[in-house]
Amino acid sequence: SGPGGQAAAIAAAQLGKRVALVERKPYVGGVSLQTGTIPSKALREAAYLTSRAASLGMRGALQRRAATEPGFLAAALRQKDRVVESKEAQMLGRLMGEGVTLIPGEAGFVDAHTLAIAGPRGEVQALSAAVIVLATGSRPRRPADVPFDRERVLDSTSILKIRRLPDSLLVVGGGVIACEFATMFAALGTHVTLVDSHARPLAYLDADIQAELAGEFHDLGIELRMNTRAASIARTEQGDGVVLITPDGEPLQADALLYALGREPNYDGLRLERAGLLADDQGWVRINEHHQTAQSHIYIVGDLAGRPSLAATAMEQGRRAAHHAFGGAAPSSAGPLPMAVYTIPEVSWVGETEAELQARDARYVSGRARYGDTARGQIIGAEHGLLKLLVDRDSRAILGVHILGEAASELVHVGQMAMAC
Repeated sequence: SGPGGQAAAIAAAQLGKRVALVERKPYVGGVSLQTGTIPSKALREAAYLTSRAASLGMRGALQRRAATEPGFLAAALRQKDRVVESKEAQMLGRLMGEGVTLIPGEAGFVDAHTLAIAGPRGEVQALSAAVIVLATGSRPRRPADVPFDRERVLDSTSILKIRRLPDSLLVVGGGVIACEFATMFAALGTHVTLVDSHARPLAYLDADIQAELAGEFHDLGIELRMNTRAASIARTEQGDGVVLITPDGEPLQADALLYALGREPNYDGLRLERAGLLADDQGWVRINEHHQTAQSHIYIVGDLAGRPSLAATAMEQGRRAAHHAFGGAAPSSAGPLPMAVYTIPEVSWVGETEAELQARDARYVSGRARYGDTARGQIIGAEHGLLKLLVDRDSRAILGVHILGEAASELVHVGQMAMAC
């Protein structure tokens, strides 16, 4: 019942179909609402307000408050709980209003058209359908040799349950989740060390945006240990911290560690083989451009479909899957979908990077505008904000829009509309 599953259910109901939505948790919303997107953005909001204060010379006072006042973090988490409860009520109302039947329980295939639903009290019922959409999401990758304990060694779910800020934090990984949490905690006054095996964090970003973001990391005091792997991770002998040993034998120690190296699909319990479906060597089921599996009536959407693992993208995938399945008139594509990384500051982009244009020998022009050159940028203290446009030299069509700075994920849609038109 995350964004992808809800969108598919509602779209099918609006097409006049009988729809059942199966959810194994005692609440709706999936990772996006309950343990991922929205909870992490509540923490980000507190961190963001702290970082904004930095430009006005108030960071020290706010960071001391965040670090020493137990109520500071608790208040942000309480506000998160209120938002989650409100959104869950809205979602339930919308689903019921559209005539979607919500069935509590865990689903597993009996055959390609039938699911066995194990209910919360152990009862089992069978449901058959002409079309089945799988939207069971993903979970943090938790290797067996990493001693997760929900106290000092954390994943992206358990870190949202901490009640006091650590003085120091090791972040293992250089992807979206790792970089988002690294900037959040750094903005709140935690000393953050980011350890990753790649040469640069978020290596797929446009080079100019990447360079600007690296500057922001530096300003936040984030220590980057790139081209570095974790040979082992363990609690300290005293139990009051975590030590990471590099392949060279160097120990890196901190109060806590966030392990953020990838996510895994939630196929457990689905018994895919009974539906004639097989996962590949990486554990994912292959799908086509319409999100169909090898069984054409079974669709996969959202995080279960792999990257980009964004709520907005999952909703679009769910809608399109339902329309494709029932022959509805799916909305025409608006071109490439925008992407966002909710670091501090935000990063968002749509279309191609300069490196991609160079790889295909495109004739293009690049233009840059800085937040700091505008009056508003100076007012809000956004010295490092950057907008970059990549434009076809001959047709003047916009090929790529890349933004780093406040409201980047909102502004990018202006570029997306221009590209679509």
